[in-house]
Amino acid sequence: MTDDDGYAVHFTELQPGTPVRSSDGQEVGKLVEVLDNYRENIMDGLVMETPAGERVFVDAPEVERTAERAVTLNITAAQCADLGPPPTGGRAIRSLFRRRR
Repeated sequence: MTDDDGYAVHFTELQPGTPVRSSDGQEVGKLVEVLDNYRENIMDGLVMETPAGERVFVDAPEVERTAERAVTLNITAAQCADLGPPPTGGRAIRSLFRRRR
């Protein structure tokens, strides 16, 4: 990856629309929302929109770096194609972006 993604930032500082890149340097989507486990104050994962317009869930262990201008994953673009849909209810998670209002 040759692009400068800026300084590392805490996951709570990420903004919607931030590019999401695979470990092999390809842009695989844009950030839609960050999900956190509010009881434990940790990131649960990300929801990103793929170039095809599909929303998928990226589990926190698959996130290598959160920075000012990009999120970098530790999985390849091919592995990103196998990501499933975002979780729905039943878990102790919240969208950070909905709480910022």
